Amino acid sequence: MAANNRRMSGKKGAQVGSGGQRRKGLEGKGPTPPAEMRKGHKKNRVANAKAKQSVRRPTPRGRGGKGTSEMVVGRNPVVEALREGVPASTLYVQQFIDNDERVREALQLAGERGGIHLMEAPRPELDRMTNGLNHQGLVLQVPPYEYAHPEDLASAAYDEGEDPLIVALDGVTDPRNLGAVVRSVSAFGGHGVVVPERRAAGMTAGAWKTSAGTAARTPVARATNLTRALEAYKKAGIAVVGLAADGEHEIGDLEALGGPVVIVVGSEGKGLSRLVGETCDFRVRIPMPGGAESLNAGVAAGVVLYEAARRRA
Repeated sequence: MAANNRRMSGKKGAQVGSGGQRRKGLEGKGPTPPAEMRKGHKKNRVANAKAKQSVRRPTPRGRGGKGTSEMVVGRNPVVEALREGVPASTLYVQQFIDNDERVREALQLAGERGGIHLMEAPRPELDRMTNGLNHQGLVLQVPPYEYAHPEDLASAAYDEGEDPLIVALDGVTDPRNLGAVVRSVSAFGGHGVVVPERRAAGMTAGAWKTSAGTAARTPVARATNLTRALEAYKKAGIAVVGLAADGEHEIGDLEALGGPVVIVVGSEGKGLSRLVGETCDFRVRIPMPGGAESLNAGVAAGVVLYEAARRRA
């Protein structure tokens, strides 16, 4: 009789023995993922193919050269990189990942930016791509940076009818310092930054973030040999001014800062290398009455760029 009563009942909702499965089936599963993330969708297949190409394709080199692609790993770093506008080509998302707030924000930011492929990948594949780093199911691929050639920076300044104002970095290996210098060059109307090809910081995701978006409009050039690049600037009539704690001039006394100039900044610990220091037309110091022995590259470049901009104004 009990079985007959269940069959004849007109009541809606879960019945005896259903375990509430019908109610669970009606519960929401969150927003529909983008087409690029839906397995079997045409856009998903296209995104996967492009993503595989971007990982395996060798990096070409042009006049200024390209850097290597970089992987930003982990939920917080990926979200921060997307917030700061760091260029990205592909966002890899682990299959069956816990859909927390950071994952949702990463997907939203990537979708709003446009041009970022979304690719779902199994955990072993992400482990392989990141060499076993703790990626937490999110990996952002940053494409190779398009470096300019040192000559291009001066040419662009002259094309605008301005005297070149360029900063060259010698032995600066912290990408955050590079990003800070790029930001200062942009703030004070400079025309770009030159970095050596070896043993120096490059335009990584960290440098992009520190530049606060100014790297999108301030070019960075890479020199195979920094000393030769500085000599070429000198032959073109551009003064080369090196910062040194024991410099013969103070920045406030150097008239050369008001004309075409390359400001060379060394590392905080070692300063300028011997050959670069010998190549400079002038060696200047920043007066520091407070007694500090040195400033990091980003701060030092900002001080001298301010003085150069003041003179030009």
